[in-house]
Amino acid sequence: MSDERLHTDLLGIAMKTPVLTASGTFGFGEEFKDFVDLSRLGGVMVKGTTLLPRRGNDGVRITETPEGMLNCIGLENPGVEHFLDETLPRIQQYGMNVIVNISGSTAEEYGKLAELLDVPGVAAIELNVSCPNVKEGGIVFGTDPEAAAAVVREAKAHTKNPVILKLSPNVTDIVVMAKAVEAAGADAVSLINTLLGMEIDIHRFRPVLGNITGGLSGPCVKPVAVRMVWQVAQAVRIPIIGMGGIASAEDAVEFFLAGASAVAVGTANFTDPEITMKICDGLDTYLAEHGFSSIEEIVGKANPGFLGFRNDVQKG
Repeated sequence: MSDERLHTDLLGIAMKTPVLTASGTFGFGEEFKDFVDLSRLGGVMVKGTTLLPRRGNDGVRITETPEGMLNCIGLENPGVEHFLDETLPRIQQYGMNVIVNISGSTAEEYGKLAELLDVPGVAAIELNVSCPNVKEGGIVFGTDPEAAAAVVREAKAHTKNPVILKLSPNVTDIVVMAKAVEAAGADAVSLINTLLGMEIDIHRFRPVLGNITGGLSGPCVKPVAVRMVWQVAQAVRIPIIGMGGIASAEDAVEFFLAGASAVAVGTANFTDPEITMKICDGLDTYLAEHGFSSIEEIVGKANPGFLGFRNDVQKG
């Protein structure tokens, strides 16, 4: 397929398709090179990166759940210097848009990471704010609008790259969070991150995961994710990258109709390493069968309150 209908320009990034891969589910991209045409993806949101190397959590880190999985990896990664010196030069050969997911324990750490990653070969950064702010008594950045906004401002002050804020669903009102980070200068939002959950071993009488709780992802969270994209699309005018339980082209279409300009595939990569290519093919078929010439024509089409980003395409 030519993917002509799927060509997307998001945040000034030319994308062959609007299908990306979610951070933490696709490594650094190269792990999937035998299964996926990496250059065909809209972008690869690479494994979460921190200032210093992290070994992650002890004990059991992943467990399957009905229609999903729980994980508490703990941001294991080799650190930003290793990424810049070793990983980035190596993965550039695949012609993919590299979006780096970053995490910190203070707003200043996010700014430092943004500055270090403001280099050729990095198309954008995604801020993972599901982390505790050590300067504010451990409050999670992603559950406090002022803290999330501070992270955005710090990152924007230290990079020329687009800044995407990854919204946590573990809040009372995700619209409040989205509006706060838009006002702070975020170029886009991605949603949703994982839902907080846990599982108990009924024979050993204790939690399964070493960290006790973990992030729930997979098809089971899709209805929540679609609902939140729908709500945020009625409240902000910046682009939305929708994610959460996408395992087919039909799933992806729901996110576009709700108001997402692009989608990211996560947990489904574990069960089918070729799923992103199948979704691209399925999206092209869907557009052709329904008489659409571009993906932009369906963004927000099912959402009567849609305010968000759709280039110059008129809603109707």
